[in-house]
Amino acid sequence: MPTTPHSSFIIVGLTMAGKKFRPSDWAERLCGVLSAFGAEKRMRYSPYVGPTNYQGEKAVFVDGRLYEAEPMAYRFVLHFAQDNDLQLIRDVPVAPSKPA
Repeated sequence: MPTTPHSSFIIVGLTMAGKKFRPSDWAERLCGVLSAFGAEKRMRYSPYVGPTNYQGEKAVFVDGRLYEAEPMAYRFVLHFAQDNDLQLIRDVPVAPSKPA
């Protein structure tokens, strides 16, 4: 598998000051922006961005390969985290499992 020059990361639903980010469905909303309708006419999250949990907190996993597919989308989610002062876990090696 080729490596990407852009890191995968997790956006954690906590501000740098440790406060919970609101609204409570922020992760699903953010991932929904990058979703599309699949062949079965159901909304599907991007294979590169998905809601998850990180140490018990809502979070969004962003695969670094998103930059290769859609550089503007990669920058969008990165700037979302920075603009909202959210915690970032950088250089995540593999995609975490998605919640059921």
